[in-house]
Amino acid sequence: MQLSHGGESSPTGAPVARWSVEQVLALAPDAASRKAGTRLGAAGPWSGTGCDASGAVWGLCKGSGSTPYRTVVDTTGPAYACSCPSRKFPCKHALGLLLLLASGDGAFRPAEPADWAEEWLAGRRARAGQESGPATGGDSARGPADPAAARKRAERRAERVTGGAQELEQRLADLLRGGLAATDRSGYGLWEETAARMVDAQAPGLAARVRELGSITGSGPGWPVRLLEECGLLHLLDTAWLGRDRLPDPLAATVRTRVGLPVSAEGPPVRDHWLVLAQYDTPDGKIVARRIWLYGRGSGRTALLLSFGAAGRSPAQALPVGSTIDAELTPYPGGGQLRAELGEQFGATTAAGPPPGIAAAAAPAVYGNALRDDPWLDAWPVTLRDVIPVPSKDGWQLADAHADAHAEAHEGARTDVRLGTRAGSALPIAPAALSRPGLWKLVALSGGGPVTVFGEIGHRGFDPFAAWDPGEGEEGEGTTGGSVVQLV
Repeated sequence: MQLSHGGESSPTGAPVARWSVEQVLALAPDAASRKAGTRLGAAGPWSGTGCDASGAVWGLCKGSGSTPYRTVVDTTGPAYACSCPSRKFPCKHALGLLLLLASGDGAFRPAEPADWAEEWLAGRRARAGQESGPATGGDSARGPADPAAARKRAERRAERVTGGAQELEQRLADLLRGGLAATDRSGYGLWEETAARMVDAQAPGLAARVRELGSITGSGPGWPVRLLEECGLLHLLDTAWLGRDRLPDPLAATVRTRVGLPVSAEGPPVRDHWLVLAQYDTPDGKIVARRIWLYGRGSGRTALLLSFGAAGRSPAQALPVGSTIDAELTPYPGGGQLRAELGEQFGATTAAGPPPGIAAAAAPAVYGNALRDDPWLDAWPVTLRDVIPVPSKDGWQLADAHADAHAEAHEGARTDVRLGTRAGSALPIAPAALSRPGLWKLVALSGGGPVTVFGEIGHRGFDPFAAWDPGEGEEGEGTTGGSVVQLV
C-alpha cells in the first residue's frame, strides 16, 4: 500500500504524511467496526470537516438523529473523541473520518478547529503538559509506596525464577538422557506441563520458549536437529540467569528481559527525527502485539515501539509508515537497546524518503554482531539498498544489484538455507514471507530493478517489511518524498 505524501503543510513547510487506508482499518476494534467505518469513509455524510498543522482533523457526521455526531481525531497519538454513544474505541465515526482523510479527495481544508474540537484538543494538550512537566509534590511526585516492600517482592520473584530455572535444567538433562527422538511419542502434554511450571515460577519468558520446543517436535524433516539447537539456547538462558551476578550489566539486563521480568524504559531520552519504517500486528495469545520500527535520521539508531491491545481492541499506538516524527524516545535496558518508549512529540508528522542501507552481502555480519549482545535474538532489523528480488531453487532471494547475482540465480546457483548465499551476494527470503502477498508487491515494485528494503535478518533468512520506489535517494541525498510499500 502506497503512502500518499500530498497532505497539508506542517509548521515547517514540509508535507504532512497522510494515513493509508490499511493503517486506518488496522485501528478498528473488530470486523463490524471496520465495515461500518468503511461506509462512512466518503464525503456524503460529512460536513464541517477541517484539519490543522498540528495533526488534528474534525468533522460532523450525519446520523439517524437530527443532530450530527461531532468527531475529532488527533493523528499524532492517535487519540479520538466522538459524541456518539458507542463504547467501541475508536468508533465507526472516527474510522470513517480517517478513511475520508486517507482518500485524499479534498474534503479537508486547513482551518482553525471548531469550538467543540478546540475544547477537546486544548484539554488533551493540557493533560499532556502536566504529565511531561516536572513534579511539584503531592500525587504528581508519587513514587513507589514502599521501596523496601517493592525490593522484597522483587527478591521473592527472583527466588521463584531461580527455582524454576533449576527445575528446567533438570528436565532438559532428563530429556537429553532419554534421547530427543523419544519426545515424538510423549506428545505436547510434556511441554505444556513444563511450561505451566515455569508460569508458576513467574518466568513467562522461559514458559514461552518451552512451548516453542513443543511446536518443533515432529514438525518435519530434521526436527531433532532444530530441537537440539533450541534446547541449547534454553540451557544457555537458564545458566545465564543462575550466573547473572557475574555478567556485564547490559547482558544481565538482556537475561532478565528474556526470562520475562518486567523492565522500564530508563536513561536520557533521545530526540530525533524518527522515520517510521514499518508497522505490523501479531497475535500473542488473547492480545495483539503491535511493532513499530523507527530510524533516527540524526542519531542513526533503530528503535522498536511495542504496544498491546486486549481482545477486540487494536493497540492504541499507530504511526503512518513512511513518515517522520520529531519526538523523544527513551530506550529500555538490554543488549542492543532496540526497544524504546515514545515520549513527547514536537509538531506533526512529515513525509520522508527511504533510510540509508547496506548491501545484502554485509547483512549477515550485522546480525552476527548483534548476537554477541543478545545470543537469543531470532532476527535483527536492517535496511538493504540496491537489491533485486529474484527466484531461487528454494523460493526467493534478495540479490545485490551490483554483484551479478541476478544472472547467477537463473543459472541454478546454490543458496544456503540459513544465512549465507552464493558468495554472500544475496539473502534468502525467510519462509514466513514466501506465503504473504507482500512478496508479490515487492516483486512488482522492483520490476527487475534495484529497490531499498527494510526488514529483519535472522538465521532463517531475510523477512521484508517495507520497500521504497526504485530510483529514490537515501536520507541525506536530497530526497524529500516518494512512496513506501508495506509488505506486512
